[in-house]
Amino acid sequence: MINQSWNFHSTERIVFGNGSIQQLNNVLQRLNATKLLIVTDQGIRKAGILDRVVPLLEKENYQTVIYDEVVSDPPAQMAIDCAEYAKSQFEPDCIIGLGGGSCIDIAKLSALLLTHGGHPLDYAKKAVPGPTTSVVAIPTTAGTASEVTTVAVVQDVENKIKLGVSDEYLRPDVALLDPELTIGLPPYTTACSGIDALSHAIESYMTKSFAHLDSEGVFQGSSPLSDSLAYKAIELIANNLTTAVHQGSNLEARGNMLLASLIAGMAFSNSGTGAVHALAYPINGIVKSPHGEVTGLLLPYVMQYNSTVQKSKMIDIAKAFGIDTSLMPKQEAVLAASTAVLNLVEEIGLPTRLSQIGIKEKDVPVIAEKAIGIDRLIRTNPRTPRVSDFEKLLNNAL
Repeated sequence: MINQSWNFHSTERIVFGNGSIQQLNNVLQRLNATKLLIVTDQGIRKAGILDRVVPLLEKENYQTVIYDEVVSDPPAQMAIDCAEYAKSQFEPDCIIGLGGGSCIDIAKLSALLLTHGGHPLDYAKKAVPGPTTSVVAIPTTAGTASEVTTVAVVQDVENKIKLGVSDEYLRPDVALLDPELTIGLPPYTTACSGIDALSHAIESYMTKSFAHLDSEGVFQGSSPLSDSLAYKAIELIANNLTTAVHQGSNLEARGNMLLASLIAGMAFSNSGTGAVHALAYPINGIVKSPHGEVTGLLLPYVMQYNSTVQKSKMIDIAKAFGIDTSLMPKQEAVLAASTAVLNLVEEIGLPTRLSQIGIKEKDVPVIAEKAIGIDRLIRTNPRTPRVSDFEKLLNNAL
């Protein structure tokens, strides 16, 4: 059956620009916030970013408590710990997620638990029942776009897999993006987060069309609007990521990467992603590589796999990388996109083989079996995979 209509959802308010952190009080006043929980990590504290935000709040006499124990790829228990810590101080009416995707994800899940209770992993299998405590997301990396998405990702430690909780009620109320806050980001972190943004943009662009998906689920497949945003994000990343990695103080490149991450997030939080993210979750349960490093590594191999059903879009992606495909044989033009992505991963100093991050041949069947079961991602992948397909793809990437 052909689906005749599509929907597009977005964060209600986005504030973007150099120095925009100065608008935080205005943002909080509009939310009628008085009691704040700041969710962040030790890296943000040590980098002095927290010291740029807290005085803005102290000046306006907000009651503020800080939870700064977030770690990369946090376990689900961390959201529980954060919510309980907040309740031991006072009942916050607004939560500020300050940092990378992990900080913002824990902020979103803490808001959920403070409002509705339960365990974070419960909501991987059931809908969020209603609105949560207000969330203001202030990203300091250009990658996850958690500031505008419906997704919060945590580790299911017992089953050794990352799980995404996804619901429209998890979309933050306000996304405040100040490129100046990303200036101190180290090259490796910039590379990992930036290539993750590219995986969001490319997977969103290549998802199955809304016309060929039923209306169930948060992710609705690609639409004209998600395609436009995703494609613009691909162009921005192709033109700015290498510069942002190698010239960390280049504010123009930093700003373009933060914008690219934002609009890629707006795109994929409606369209969905696909096999790259489905495979990355069980891999991150086995090795400790950053999520972006894993998605960037997998991206060219998954693009090759999906290219048989998305040839025209693969050629479009090649053009976004500045490749003239007009004189190429069609199949060469189709595969030029995945080659361009592979070259970009190498340029920014990230691994291009699973063996480089510690994945072994014996891990392949387990990864493939777990990935195929992540239906919210598999259903939007443009090509319907079998376990054997994933095993072949993973072996090619070893």
